[in-house]
Amino acid sequence: MGNSSEVHLTESQAAAFFLSPEEPLHRQYEALRAYFVEHLPSAETARRFGYSPGSFRVLCHQFRHHPAKRSAFFQPQPRAHAAPARDPVRELVIALRKRNLSVYDIQQELAADNHPISINALTVLLREEGFARLPRRRDEERPTAVKAESAAVADVRRLDLSPRSFRTTAAGLFLFVPLLEGIDLSRVVQAGRLPGSKMIPAEQAVRSLLALKLLGTERKSHVMDLVFEPAIALFAGLNVVPKRSCLAAYSSRVDHRANLRLMDAWFEQIEGIGLPHGTSLDLDFHTVPANTATEPLEKHYVSRRTKTCPN
Repeated sequence: MGNSSEVHLTESQAAAFFLSPEEPLHRQYEALRAYFVEHLPSAETARRFGYSPGSFRVLCHQFRHHPAKRSAFFQPQPRAHAAPARDPVRELVIALRKRNLSVYDIQQELAADNHPISINALTVLLREEGFARLPRRRDEERPTAVKAESAAVADVRRLDLSPRSFRTTAAGLFLFVPLLEGIDLSRVVQAGRLPGSKMIPAEQAVRSLLALKLLGTERKSHVMDLVFEPAIALFAGLNVVPKRSCLAAYSSRVDHRANLRLMDAWFEQIEGIGLPHGTSLDLDFHTVPANTATEPLEKHYVSRRTKTCPN
């Protein structure tokens, strides 16, 4: 019984299939056949099949010299293959998502199993599998993981001076204690009228900045690598090291006049213990002259061959 959807071609329609091919590969085949078998002139063949003369010459050249061009007309039909096995990583991702893990949690699990994958690839994979985004979870709903340790807040009132021992990489700070023993740092800070608070008085703030300078820390932002060093906190007279934001804000609160007062008091102290004249105290205070009235003080300050606090 015939198929009613079949279309029967007339003789002219069947001939048009070969004389006016629509598919590019079929058109190339018919044009080359007309040229090489029917010996139709090159220009006429190009015109009949819609090529420019130059492009048809190139097509003929490729057909003569490149076997792949000839075999392209007779490619075998692809065989039906069995459905490929599902990617084992995909199956693992699905199983992890069913445990209510986020893409970041899944990425860590896969990395631990030597299956590195990007967050974007995970997101696309989960979307293809029909998973929606997870709602925001509370901390107790998240998987157990190592989290950042919170450092205590610097507060001189919490300083514990009871005997204890600890390990530190900043023990060299205490080599300067005998040198500072003859300097009344509290008097220097009071003479400079530096700002302070109940939690971090002026002297403790100055000692914290001084400790960073003695350790060779170039910037206050690098203090975050040292916030758990007990030696620095003990040297400063605090329970813990002040954080970056605290030290940066404190440095910006010291104006130019306070800076000069501080240095004058400092020079009086070091001269009293016999240190070389001109030994400076550089704490990188970010000060600028308030007005031109400070110019005489600045000249007096420089005349003592001192180093200004700002670099």
